[in-house]
Amino acid sequence: MIATAARRPDLSDRLAIVAITDAGRKRSHNEDRVGSDPGRGIALVADGMGGHKGGEVASGLAVETVLQRLTEGLGRLSGRDDDIDGYTPESDLARRVIEESNRIIHQTAASQPQYEGMGTTLAVALFYDDRLTVSHVGDSRVYRFRAGQLEQLTRDHTLMQELVERGFYTPEEARASLNRNIVTRALGIDAEVQVDVQEDITLPGDVYLLCSDGLNDMLGDSAIRLTLAEFDDSLDKGAQRLVDQANEQGGSDNISVVLVKVLKPHPTRRSWFKRFVDWFQ
Repeated sequence: MIATAARRPDLSDRLAIVAITDAGRKRSHNEDRVGSDPGRGIALVADGMGGHKGGEVASGLAVETVLQRLTEGLGRLSGRDDDIDGYTPESDLARRVIEESNRIIHQTAASQPQYEGMGTTLAVALFYDDRLTVSHVGDSRVYRFRAGQLEQLTRDHTLMQELVERGFYTPEEARASLNRNIVTRALGIDAEVQVDVQEDITLPGDVYLLCSDGLNDMLGDSAIRLTLAEFDDSLDKGAQRLVDQANEQGGSDNISVVLVKVLKPHPTRRSWFKRFVDWFQ
């Protein structure tokens, strides 16, 4: 039997997404890029590196490529529920799309000397079927705010994080270190890249925060949690307040914030077995 493409619902009335980016107070230009597609449940943030033009080009390529390829790929996914190596087809798609964006950035840097050494971090959130796939490379983060509690879902790909995990530094010492932002993994640096992928179940009322390190370097988790709690009913004000607070604390880097709130359940597909079970419940 030939699998046909699934009809994917428009999630615009089930998810609210706000994405903003700011140069900060110490940088003359902004190498961060943000992107979103509420209808398809996509949110992402990228933090470029490699100089004024290089960083902007790398982060821009990452956001543009991932948005375009995810949109195309989601439209082609079959309606089957088969997992791929333990992951959903959506998670496998997100990983492949990020790997493709890495190759594009790497090839661009190799073919154009002015972009040599450019790279970017990337954090992507993909919502579907009452689930979330988080895919990331580098130290841009994804947090979940649920029932008043804030949890960091991603692990920073930094030298300092590795040293913390090995016991050489405490998290508090790492936060104060001048070397805390040395990344060990980024898009565009090598021809191949390892993408971290994880899945989660979403609940109505959840708020997910994607951010570049310009936010979490200035604000601790406690301050972020308090702001998300205060502005739980207004994503626009909450996102702007986070950026303003980071600037008030020094704004030493570009600051990017993407907030996603789950307004209602957002099922994408149901297998014949799930539909059968649901019919009897």
